[in-house]
Order: sequence, then C-alpha cells, then structure tokens
Amino acid sequence: MKLVGKQSWVFQQPLFVQSTGTVVGPKEAAGPLSEHFDHTYSDLYCEQDSWELAERHLMNQAIEYCLHKANITKHEVDFFLAGDLLNQNVTANYVARSQQIPFLCMFGACSTSMETLAVGAALIDGGFANQIIAATSSHNATAEKQFRNPTEYGGQKPDTATFTVTGAGAILIGKKKSPIKITSATIGKVVDYGIKNPFDMGSAMAPAAAQTISQHLQDLNRRPSDYDLIVTGDLSSIGSPILRELLLEENIDISSVHNDCGLMIYSPDQRVFAGGSGCACSAVVTFSYLVKLLAERKFYRILVVATGALLNPTMIKQKETIPCIAHGVVFESNNEVGDS
Repeated sequence: MKLVGKQSWVFQQPLFVQSTGTVVGPKEAAGPLSEHFDHTYSDLYCEQDSWELAERHLMNQAIEYCLHKANITKHEVDFFLAGDLLNQNVTANYVARSQQIPFLCMFGACSTSMETLAVGAALIDGGFANQIIAATSSHNATAEKQFRNPTEYGGQKPDTATFTVTGAGAILIGKKKSPIKITSATIGKVVDYGIKNPFDMGSAMAPAAAQTISQHLQDLNRRPSDYDLIVTGDLSSIGSPILRELLLEENIDISSVHNDCGLMIYSPDQRVFAGGSGCACSAVVTFSYLVKLLAERKFYRILVVATGALLNPTMIKQKETIPCIAHGVVFESNNEVGDS
C-alpha cells in the first residue's frame, strides 16, 4: 500500500471482490433495486422475535450469501471487519460471536461500509491477510428508537429527515482474480459545520463528503470525468445539492457523474422523506447493483463515498453539534477477466 497525497491509499497488490451478499427489509424490497438483492423480507421482524434480532439475522444472512457464492467456509476467512448503528456495535459483536472469525469491530456510522472495506483492503495489501469479509447493517426500527423518537410514538417528521434502510451488506475481498478490482481508498476527516438537527443528516454530512471527494481527486490527480459514477452514501435530496454546490466553489463539477445511494434505493412515491440513510444504505446499493454494473462492464470505474453522521443522542441533548465523516473506495472493472 502506498500513501498518495494527504489522505489516499493506492493498493500495490491486486485486490479483488470475491463475492457479496445483500439482504433487505420490506420497504427496500418494494424499491427500484429489489431484483438485485439476494434476499428480501416482507416485514420488519424478518422472521425474528425483535427488531434487534432481526438486524442481527440480516447481517448473518448477508455473510452466508457471501460465503456461499464464493464457495468457501468461514474458516477460510482471515478476518471479519464490521460495525453498525446500535450502541456498542451490538449487531456486529453478536454476529462475530456466532461467526467465530477473528474480528475487528469498527464504527463510522453510515460510512462504516467503506471504512471496513478500506481497512480490510489495506490489511490484505500489506500481507496481513488473504481473505477478509467486511459487513455492516441497519434497521429502521432499531435506529429510529435509539436516535430519534420511539417508533411507537409516531411523531411527525420534517421533510429533511431521512429513512433508515433496513438491510445488511457483506463483501468478501481477496487476491483471487475476479471481474472487479479495488484499487484505492481515501480516508476522510471529521468535518463539523455546526448542524445540530438530527432530522437533517444530509446537510450535516455534505461537507464531509465534499472534503473527501475533493481530496481524493487532488491526491490521485484525477477529474470527475475519470469516473463513470461518484456515488455518495446517504445525503439524499437535501445533502446532494449542497455537496455539488460546495464542490463547485472549488471548481469541481460532479453533476454529470454524481448519484446518491439514498436516492437510488427508494422510488419517489415511497414516502421516505428526503431519501434513505443508515449503514445499510451504501452497503446494499454498492454490494448489489453497483458491483453488477462493474462486473457486466457497463461501468468501468466507480468512487463510492460512504457518508456518516457521528451522532450521539446524549451529545445532542447537551446542545452539541453533529460531527461527520466520509470514506471513499474506488472499484474498477477488471479487463483481464471475462464477463460474469
């Protein structure tokens, strides 16, 4: 691995996506990407006795799909990197208990999908592992009752609010050649523009996404046109235009190549306020739909910038602002491998 510029890693060894697994809930199953997920559920309990158990089940199942598609067992995986939104990362910790793969627990809020993937790729590139699974999850009911209001309360939300995605995504990476390469990553800085409203995550996270994208392009000496797609995690309809404005102030125009996972996962008529959010948002979109576009060579290079609001309910009650971060990973189509 080589540090390039201030914040970016360029991987020196060939690193490949071996397989992915995605499992989602009912709202996501009714959205435009439904056919790309490995498994969908018709209710939030996902055949479990509680919402927390449901989220745990989603992550375990995403991992099982990942292993099955790669035709390996969990004993062949060197490390498991994961995190989630619940206090003390309880979903990831309990999943690690059941999987019994050496475990590194990580927290980047909704940026966790790319944080775990970037660190996993660095470990393989450095010779510290051969195969790694990175995973993350979120659940609308578990997140809403922890971070905002109890779901049963039924409080009215403003249009700036986002809708936490119910789902889990897992990705297996290693050295075996496949149609998709992981070539670089940009590690974000914590950025805080003074937003205090937990119902406006898009405005809070947009500056962090802008900083990471700007630094990534500078570090790698690239332009937005070098990418088929620059996709953000969950800025949705509020944060996406703010991101584009902030970058235009630096003479960076991403408007022709930008999209947001929070806008891609739901249809406009699904009543999800500003769009999707949550750890699973960028994970399930990237590990299902976007990797298929790369494998089929419809896209050749994608920068996925997962955005995270490092929100703590106690700090919000103490009138603190919301620090945010964004981590980016570059996926590329591998021309040496035929279409899959």
